[in-house]
Amino acid sequence: MLSTSYLVPTAAMARPTFQDHCFIRYDHHHRNDHKDLRRWRIRTTAAASACACAYPLFSNQIQLTKDSSSRHKLYQEALKTARDKFTREISFQSKDKDISLAKALLYVAAEDAAFMSFNREMDARSLLNERRNVSSPLEMEDWDSLEQMPLGGKTIPEWLSELDAIAKEVEAELVSRDIGCYLVEVLEAVNLVLFELRGLTRSPVLVDSKHSYLHSVLDSRCGSAILLSVIYIEICRRLGITIVGSRVGEDFLIWPQTGYPEELFKVTSGHSLFAIVNGRCVEDPRSMASDLTGTSLLGLEIATNRDIIGIALANLIRLHWKRASRSNHGLMLTSPLRHVHDADEKPNMIDESNVPLLRPQDLRLAIMASERLLILQPHNWALRRDHGMMLYYNREYGKAVQELSICMAFAPEEEAEILEPFVEKLHLMRLESSWKSLGHAGRLTVP
Repeated sequence: MLSTSYLVPTAAMARPTFQDHCFIRYDHHHRNDHKDLRRWRIRTTAAASACACAYPLFSNQIQLTKDSSSRHKLYQEALKTARDKFTREISFQSKDKDISLAKALLYVAAEDAAFMSFNREMDARSLLNERRNVSSPLEMEDWDSLEQMPLGGKTIPEWLSELDAIAKEVEAELVSRDIGCYLVEVLEAVNLVLFELRGLTRSPVLVDSKHSYLHSVLDSRCGSAILLSVIYIEICRRLGITIVGSRVGEDFLIWPQTGYPEELFKVTSGHSLFAIVNGRCVEDPRSMASDLTGTSLLGLEIATNRDIIGIALANLIRLHWKRASRSNHGLMLTSPLRHVHDADEKPNMIDESNVPLLRPQDLRLAIMASERLLILQPHNWALRRDHGMMLYYNREYGKAVQELSICMAFAPEEEAEILEPFVEKLHLMRLESSWKSLGHAGRLTVP
């Protein structure tokens, strides 16, 4: 039920930015021509008013321009605030036990939602501009800060309150049964509320982004196993029970923290406490979890809150990369490295025409997830390599060269040797792009 496939971080952090709107002034006159300027302004104002009366869409376009500029700034601020709050929440200056899994993952969702909402609004505005016969103004939700930004119909504080409400439902269930606060009974009540009354289920395959964001899992009641584990941990924390977890093979298992782990494996009512928390995977002979005992459980490395957040981010990278490369089935992040490194393969030179076209929004979302994961694991050379490769696919060659050069300082020698020729040729691509931008055609040649 709560087992999850753990993904070794394989990918990318540059805060996304949007181009500023450029407004061209037509009221520039000689500074001494005050009378002419005044007459000119009166004439243009009257002309604009008459034009607006004759063509209702004209006034709408003016308002769209103003709204677009203000919304642009608002979304930029939301992106920055969400990233800053996420960074502060997982800051290494704070104790791991004080990190709120729910807050950190809601900030992740808010940043991605702001990015996607901005793109949707810009698309809608473009469509409205193209359809000259449409005069209805664009409807936008009213909010002016991250805390007020709607996230699946609720704000971040309201989603946190939703977790509080679930915990109260568990307490009410215990009261109705007239049961004391025994650990087994409490966990059975948590399972009842989450998986029977609320109907939370595990998504077998990560194909839909709504299964990979905490708020949408709470809303749709279907999600990835790691997010179901996060919800379980957060509910139990509100009930005063500490839940810990660890990777076991490709599963992620959770259990209540106890000094006597053998008690977790005592069978009562046909199931052990360990099975009650983790579901059928413990009793599945195909799972490594089925071989665990109280003794072997002590040998597992307990995942920190930062580790759990890292798993969720790694899943996001995997999801968005698969969606971005959908039209290039089987495309691997590291494919160009081997291709350039192997001198026997032809051609072994890279250029812009060889870079496959990927879906830009999903690629940017993958890069954003990788950026956050790099905050958690700045010295993870494989993660930084994959981040650099995503920047390469996004044609951000300067940033790609920077990230891959840093990666080479941390990578094992054999990996650095593979990276080196790719980085050198990528650097030449960047120079050539700069050369072309100055108006020179063709490739650089040495006389």
